[in-house]
Amino acid sequence: MNDETTNQSPPVNGPRIGDTRPAPQIGDTRPAPGSSVGDTPPAGVARTGTPRRRRGGRGRGQGQRSGAPRPAGTRSVEAPVEASAPEVAGDGAPRERARKRRGGERRTRAQGRYLMCVHTTGDATHIATLEGRTMVEYTVAKAADETNQIDGNIYVGRIQNVLPGMELAFVDIGIPKNAVLYRGDVSFDAEDLEGPSRSTKRIEEMIRAGQTIVCQVTKNAIGAKGARLTQEVSLPGRFAVLVPNSSTVGISKRLPDGERRRLRKIIDEVKPEHHGVIIRTAAEGVSADDLARDVRSLAEKWDAIEAEVRRSSQPRLIYRDLDLAVRVLREELNDEYRGVLIDDRDLFEKVREYVMAVNPELTDRIEYYDRATEDLPLFERYFVHEQLHRALDRKVFLPSGGSLIIERTEALTVIDVNTGKNVGTTNLEETVFRNNLEAAEEVARQLRLRDIGGIIVIDFIDMEPKANRDAVASALRQALSRDKTRSQVFDISELGLVEMTRKRVNEGLLESVSTVCSVCDGRGFVLSTGL
Repeated sequence: MNDETTNQSPPVNGPRIGDTRPAPQIGDTRPAPGSSVGDTPPAGVARTGTPRRRRGGRGRGQGQRSGAPRPAGTRSVEAPVEASAPEVAGDGAPRERARKRRGGERRTRAQGRYLMCVHTTGDATHIATLEGRTMVEYTVAKAADETNQIDGNIYVGRIQNVLPGMELAFVDIGIPKNAVLYRGDVSFDAEDLEGPSRSTKRIEEMIRAGQTIVCQVTKNAIGAKGARLTQEVSLPGRFAVLVPNSSTVGISKRLPDGERRRLRKIIDEVKPEHHGVIIRTAAEGVSADDLARDVRSLAEKWDAIEAEVRRSSQPRLIYRDLDLAVRVLREELNDEYRGVLIDDRDLFEKVREYVMAVNPELTDRIEYYDRATEDLPLFERYFVHEQLHRALDRKVFLPSGGSLIIERTEALTVIDVNTGKNVGTTNLEETVFRNNLEAAEEVARQLRLRDIGGIIVIDFIDMEPKANRDAVASALRQALSRDKTRSQVFDISELGLVEMTRKRVNEGLLESVSTVCSVCDGRGFVLSTGL
């Protein structure tokens, strides 16, 4: 019902006794006499009248763009799903989730807490993830070649030499710099080994120089370190990960217990013979047919890889993973993303085609941001540039007036917490405690945004009560739980220091967007030549 009850003219013949409603007028959209107040129109019939306008319409930071109209081809519209479907799908998946899998017509803009902005340059693709208006992640995907962005690629490698004292081997995979294979990443058939079990086997007993292996890159080369390899090859898909020649069976721990039980019932049906399967978080609610289709495509891909391996034993690339921009979407894109804006037509078509194949219900969230017709560049429209500049500063200001000082070294990263202009209102201990709680939340965000890995030491301001120290450590762990990169946090020491580690997957944000100064050679100051 509309609330259009103002400025009504009185009825011609007067109201009936006891009737307090104004007489209906031409264009009045209220229900006729006799209709109940809560009546709704039948299915398929749209309401009439002018809907009330929502207060506080979405601003630019929430994904609404003003200016040029949307280019053609940026949003797909599927036929609506019939409402007569049963409540539960045949495989036990909720019918609502099955309905989403088939796609549907969207009458309103997608809602979600995240927005992904993808900007391309001549030599790299920059991906910024926004939570609301705040940037929480920034990824630089450099143009893939034989040495850059090779993680996930599968190679035929030849063992160059084995170093028992370091428990590693150098492997030639056909690129200028040898990759590294650690003892823990060596795969072998236990029946081929004699004597003790794997836990006591030395690396020189597992592999030998000149041996040809199939290996996968798990970490790109960082600095002087070569790429890291593993013989435990895996092929990730949208809903599952195939582990060839393995009996591994697993389900993501991030899924709720009820969903894990449902997937456990159907995992035996989709698991290929002689291969292992790990069900990913993205498989929540998908049907058995969709899961089986994903696993079947991965098994066919592995058959093609094995055929390529048999062709020659020369070190070379035999499988290249998807572009990083597409991989990020494969790992991240879900219902919590309200949109993905891409300002490159070729990349937009590639991403949209991939999402249409694996997640058709999310295809309409992939949008093309036309640089020629928009008033501002993509990163300026969503304030990514200024947030990126702040993310590269060594000093970070806290809302209360405190600050963080972030210093990078070769061995570790040190973060110092200061009160700054935060003078508090009650007493020193309360001021320090509140400042440290605020710093713990910001430290977790900065580690994720700057992609800082390795050993990290945080110097919180000294707190006397042990309860306060435990509360700050707990707040830090809670804030880090939203980070998908694995980390480990220890309790605050007597000196007020927190020691933690965060897995280093790629080079950090600073290294991704900068080069070493040729004048000071990275020292940060210029030496006097007169000395």
